[in-house]
Amino acid sequence: MNTNRATSLHCLSRFTFECGLFLLGIVGPAALAYPQESVSQNESRVAEAVRVDRPPRLDGTLHDPLWQSAKPIADFRQREPHEGAIPTEKTEVRVLYTQNAVYFGVRCFDSEPSRIIATELRRDVSQDLDDHFEVLIDSNHDRRSAYVFEVNPLGTQNDGLIVEEQGGPGFNGGDFDRGWDGVWTSEASIDLDGWTATAEIPFSSLNFTNSKDLVWGLNFKRFIRRKNEEDLWSAYLRPFGITKVSQAGELRGINDIGSGRLFIVKPYGLTRYDKQTGQDAKFPLTGGLDLKYGLSSKLVLNLTGNTDFADTEVDLEPFNLTPFKLLIPEKRQFFLENAGVFNFDIGDQDQLFFSRQIGIDPVTGQQVPINGGGRLTGSYGRTELGIMDVDTRSSGSAAYANYGVLRLKESLWAGSYIGAMAIDKRSGDPHDSFNQTGGIDTRLVFFKNWFVDAHLAGTRSPQYPSGGSGAESDFGASLSYRSNWLDGIVEKRKIGPNFNPEVGFIERTDSNQTFADLNFKIRPEVSGVRELQFEGFILHAPDTHNVVQTQEWQNTFRAEFNNGAYSDDDIVDVFTQRITLPFHIYKNVFIPIGLYHFTRHQLTYGSGQDRRFTYNFFERFGGYYGGTLNEFRVRANYRATSKFSVSASETWDRFRLPLEHGRFSVVLASLQANYSFNRFLTFTSLIQMDTSNTQALSTNFRLRYNYRPDSDIYVIYNLGTQFASIAPANPPQVRETRLAVKWSYSFAP
Repeated sequence: MNTNRATSLHCLSRFTFECGLFLLGIVGPAALAYPQESVSQNESRVAEAVRVDRPPRLDGTLHDPLWQSAKPIADFRQREPHEGAIPTEKTEVRVLYTQNAVYFGVRCFDSEPSRIIATELRRDVSQDLDDHFEVLIDSNHDRRSAYVFEVNPLGTQNDGLIVEEQGGPGFNGGDFDRGWDGVWTSEASIDLDGWTATAEIPFSSLNFTNSKDLVWGLNFKRFIRRKNEEDLWSAYLRPFGITKVSQAGELRGINDIGSGRLFIVKPYGLTRYDKQTGQDAKFPLTGGLDLKYGLSSKLVLNLTGNTDFADTEVDLEPFNLTPFKLLIPEKRQFFLENAGVFNFDIGDQDQLFFSRQIGIDPVTGQQVPINGGGRLTGSYGRTELGIMDVDTRSSGSAAYANYGVLRLKESLWAGSYIGAMAIDKRSGDPHDSFNQTGGIDTRLVFFKNWFVDAHLAGTRSPQYPSGGSGAESDFGASLSYRSNWLDGIVEKRKIGPNFNPEVGFIERTDSNQTFADLNFKIRPEVSGVRELQFEGFILHAPDTHNVVQTQEWQNTFRAEFNNGAYSDDDIVDVFTQRITLPFHIYKNVFIPIGLYHFTRHQLTYGSGQDRRFTYNFFERFGGYYGGTLNEFRVRANYRATSKFSVSASETWDRFRLPLEHGRFSVVLASLQANYSFNRFLTFTSLIQMDTSNTQALSTNFRLRYNYRPDSDIYVIYNLGTQFASIAPANPPQVRETRLAVKWSYSFAP
C-alpha cells in the first residue's frame, strides 16, 4: 500500500469513527427512544362498490343523488406529519360502477377553502405543488403492482404505474412512474366546504378479463399542500406510503360486468421541416402506428411502427464536471410505459438496461430512426415478465441495429424476488457486430425493514469475448435498513475492466467498490421543523489491481420544515480521484493525468412550497483538481394563475485552475413559460443558454391540444439539441432547426 493511500484510508477510518460517535451523541438518545413504528396497521381495510344502472353525473360535484347510494370511505390516517394521527381535514370517497366503468366521487373537506392551492392545468405534470388526490387500483390483486390516478382541485389529470412497489425513477421520483397514460375522465370543483372531484375509469383501461366477484387492491392518498400533510386510507406508516401496494386495502362488490380487455389503436401523422448542422434541409411527411392489446388480464402487448418522438420534451442542457458518464432520464413515451418492469439496478445510478441507448446516439445526442418494435409486459402466475425487441435503421455514423431484451422476476414473499435479464444487440458495424449482456439479481426483505440486494452480470462482444477470468463481469451485494429514525446501507461491488453493457448505463469499469452510508433522522419538538437528518458516507473504489482510483467521504446535515422548505448542507466532502486520460473540461482546457486530492463544501436552501413564488439556491465551493471551483445555482418559480407560470434558473461555475487558460466561467441559464388556455390546450416555451457552447442559445416552443383522451395535436419548434449527450468530457452536440406538426388519434376498435 502506498503512503498516500494508507494516509487517506487512515484519515477516512478516523473520520468515520469520530463522525459516528458525534452523530450517535447527538441523536442516540432520541433515536433509541424513537419507536420503529409509532402506530400499528393490523386492521384489514375493505371498501364496497355499489352498482348503478346509469353513470353518475361527472361534473366535479357530488350533487347527483346516485352518489348517496354508496357508503362513504372516510377512515383516513396521517402519514405526514404525525404518523397514524387523525387528519386535520376530513376526506370521504364513494365508489360506484356500471357495466363498463368504475366511478369515484371524492369530497375533500377544508376548513379554509380559500387557501386550497390549485395552479396546474397541464396533464401529466407533477402536482406536488398543488392539493391533490390519488386513487390506487391493484386490479390483478397481486399486491405488487398497481395503477395510480391523480387529480387536483382543477380536475387536472396525472397517472402512472407502480411496479414491484417502486415509484418514479430516481431520487424523489414521486409516488408512481408517469410513463403510463390511461384513458379516463375527471372533473373537480371548489366550494365553501372544500373541494370535490369525480372520475370515470373504464374497465378497459385496467385490462382484466375476469368479471365475476372481483377483488381489487385499493388505496387513496390526499395531499394538503399548505400544511404539507399526507393522508392515506391504508399503508399510512411512514416507511410505507401509497407505493406499498402489499399494504393496500381491498375493494369488493364489483360483479357481472363486461370484459375489461384492453385494445387501443393509435395512428399518427407528421410533417416537418428539419435542418441539421452541415446538412441540407429535409421536408419529410410520414406516419406510424402504435397498438396496445391485452392478451390476458396480466399481459399487455405493445407494437409500434415507424416510431416518432418529435413531441418528446427537450433535455435541459447539462455541463459535466466529472470524468464519468452523465445519467439523463428517459423521456420518450414508448420506452417510459411499463419501464419499471425492465429495471435491473447494479449500484448507484448504474443500470444493466438503459433505454436511451436505443434510438439516441450516446455521444452526439442525435436521433437514430426506429423502424419499429414490440414489447410484452405483465405477469404469469408469480413471474413478472418483460420482453422487448426494437429495430433501428442506419443514420449518419450510426449503423442499423436490433435490440432484444428479456426480463424475468419470480415473486417470493412480500417485496422479495429473484430475477434474470438477457440483452442481445446486433449491429451493422463490422467492428462491433454484437453485444450480449446477461445477469441475475435478487431482493430479499426481512422483518419489513431489512433488505438484501445482490446481482451478478456479464457481457460478451467482439472486443471482449468472455474468457472466464471475471474481466467481463459485475458482481455486487448490499445490506440496507430503513426505518423512521435510521437509514443505512453497506455495499460491496466489483466491476471487471472489460465489462461492457452497451445497452446499459455504467459510470465506471475496472473498479472494486466498498460503500457505507448512515442517515440518522429525528423529529424534534421545535416549531416549524419537521425533521433533521445527519448523514455520513464512505466510498472506497480502487481498481481491480487495488490501485486507488476514487475515494470520497462526506458528512451532511439536512433540515425539513413543515411548509416544505429545506436545507441540504455538505459540511465536508473529501475527494481523491485519479485521472487516467486527459480530462476535457472546457474548450481547449484539459485536466492532466494524475492523482488529485481536494475538499468541497455545499450550502443549499429551498423555500416553502406553499406559496406562488418559490425558489432555491445552491452554493458548492472548495478545491477542484489542483485549483478551485465555485458552483452557484439559483432557481425561481412563479405561478401567477392557474393558466400561467414561469420558471428561471441559472448556474454559474467559476474555475480557477493552475493551467493555461485555466481561469474561466461557464454559465447555464434557462427560462421556461407555460400558458394553459384550459386543461386541454397548453403552450410551453423553453429558452436555454450554455456559454461553453459556441452556439450558446437554444429554444423550444410546444403547443399541445389534447382534443380527446390519449389523442393530441402538437406544433413544435426546436432550435438547438433535443436530446443531450450522456458521454463524459462534454463532447460537441448536433444542433438542429426543426418545425413539426404531429397528429395522433387513439381509439378502441
